[in-house]
Amino acid sequence: MYSINEVADICNVSPHTLRFYDKEGLLPFVSRSSSGSRQFSDSDLNVVKLICCLKNTGMQIKDIRNYIDLAMQGTKTNSQRKQIMIDHRKDVLNQIDSLKKNLNIIDLKIALYDSDDGSSFSDIFSKQDEK
Repeated sequence: MYSINEVADICNVSPHTLRFYDKEGLLPFVSRSSSGSRQFSDSDLNVVKLICCLKNTGMQIKDIRNYIDLAMQGTKTNSQRKQIMIDHRKDVLNQIDSLKKNLNIIDLKIALYDSDDGSSFSDIFSKQDEK
């Protein structure tokens, strides 16, 4: 079993964040010791890692809660949960595409600093369109 501090270290989040997730209904599966401390099993830890992944990739707490609620209902919700993951995957791919476009603009700006061709700030966007 893992303590909240151990899970926080493993998942690179604060114990406060885990308590917030619990308060928001994302951790209904976590048991408590006789003194009331949260106790995380290996299985719980894997779910917390998934929650952190979904949060880090932009899924809203309410949507994660919906996913967890469905998971707590068992295998009868597999198709719904799969669709949630498919939809979120599309969102993540869109984020990646957007980040790549922004990275390209940043790279072009860096290249302008390395060149002596007299390019102006507005030239960044015309050069970005050429790529």
